[in-house]
Amino acid sequence: MLQVVNLSKGYQTEKVAVTALKNVSFSISAGSFVAIMGPSGSGKSTLMNILGCLDTPTEGQYLLDGVDVSNLTEKELARIRNVKIGFVFQTFNLLPRLTCLRNVELPMIYAGVNRKERTRRALEALEKVGLLSRANHLPNEISGGQKQRVAIARALVNNPSIILADEPTGNLDTRSGEEVMAIFQKLNAEGATIVLVTHEPDIANHTQRILTFRDGQLKEDRPVANPVKACDILAKLPMSEEEGYESA
Repeated sequence: MLQVVNLSKGYQTEKVAVTALKNVSFSISAGSFVAIMGPSGSGKSTLMNILGCLDTPTEGQYLLDGVDVSNLTEKELARIRNVKIGFVFQTFNLLPRLTCLRNVELPMIYAGVNRKERTRRALEALEKVGLLSRANHLPNEISGGQKQRVAIARALVNNPSIILADEPTGNLDTRSGEEVMAIFQKLNAEGATIVLVTHEPDIANHTQRILTFRDGQLKEDRPVANPVKACDILAKLPMSEEEGYESA
């Protein structure tokens, strides 16, 4: 699914050359659920940008579905971003003047999907995250946890090869964060490949494998022996009227 081979990334600032990643190698199989961890400045954000085809390495290779994307043109990278990668961001990145339904439809507009099919697939994605009843609400009419669930639905609609989530629970309370992780675990159980960046060990322990970075290098690659089940945590937390998860 995803292979990184001897990958390095450097930047030249006005005063000094900075090496963000140093000779990193790992692979991720289809259907995996992987967390990337590390302190600020460890290189995890740079790595996420490269995995998301938002940046290219200085040296080494990055293969996605067997295709070396390291030296593709910007047009080719944009095509891969739209078709093969679903993005979920900490700040949701929803357009405030569009309904939840129209926000979810956006990637399909860029992919040239017709209106009827866009609506069908967007409603299906909203149902998967338990927000079908909020389809015609604007982002300012729903809670933070619900906004993130809309963002996850948007990431799903083009049936991407991989979902990249950058600190997806960073702006959420405990219950909302667990609801988001429950959705990720459900999607992964259905076959989705998910790579999640987080600084929270509790969140990382919901995944199957943790890659830990420090000073631009991969320092540890370990399986999670007994992943935390978000549904078990949710059962112990008080129900929030605002964030209550609607079962899909």
